[in-house]
Amino acid sequence: MEPNELSLTVWGDLAVFTQPALKVERFSYPVITPSAARGIFEAVYWKPEFRWQVTRIEVLREIRYIALRRNEVKDKAPGIDTIVQWMAGKAEPMPLLADATKDEVGSDTKGRTQRQTMALKDVRYRLYAKILPWEGLLGRLPAMRSQFIRRARAGQCVMQPCFGCREFPAYFEFTDGEAEPPIEVDLDVGWMLYDVFDLSRRGSSADRASISLFPAVLKSGVLQVPSYDSAAVHKPQGGA
Repeated sequence: MEPNELSLTVWGDLAVFTQPALKVERFSYPVITPSAARGIFEAVYWKPEFRWQVTRIEVLREIRYIALRRNEVKDKAPGIDTIVQWMAGKAEPMPLLADATKDEVGSDTKGRTQRQTMALKDVRYRLYAKILPWEGLLGRLPAMRSQFIRRARAGQCVMQPCFGCREFPAYFEFTDGEAEPPIEVDLDVGWMLYDVFDLSRRGSSADRASISLFPAVLKSGVLQVPSYDSAAVHKPQGGA
């Protein structure tokens, strides 16, 4: 492991890391994306004083797909301001009616629909990442690392980690001591989603999506993840 790297071993029955080019049907990348890996670390330990930088992903089990059909809600939740008003009792909540008919909601764009999903099954990865404190907070890095290690070893998390979708839970343990080797597989994945946020600065609830991509290549079961500020990571025009 590199200096200051931390590691989690994660596994689960199913996973979907959707390729953004496929807008309707979900088709998973063959390996977990850096953004999904970041989300797992954040589910275990997160504070606004730092961000996670994923550095390496190791595939520990054979890459296998499974075809699923899933019911998805067509509508989406309103903005955060509207939801806060609902919580404060200042507005009448408008539920998403999954089984509503056209006569009930007045539109075919609401209710639910059945979609095809190409998911991964029986996945297991070893994830590596670093804590990067924001400017002026580097002195707190040792304490942050200690808190993460304590939480990870105890199996504590802020929320249940997941593999792409909430219905696909991810189980984790702190990587400590001798670890199993990655599988022997070489694969040129192509352009892979790096993240959906601008990781060069602190974010806020008002931030819009900022999609970044990078050329992903598995070598002997290992995916090396460049830093966000690397030239290998392609960001939106005018991004970091």
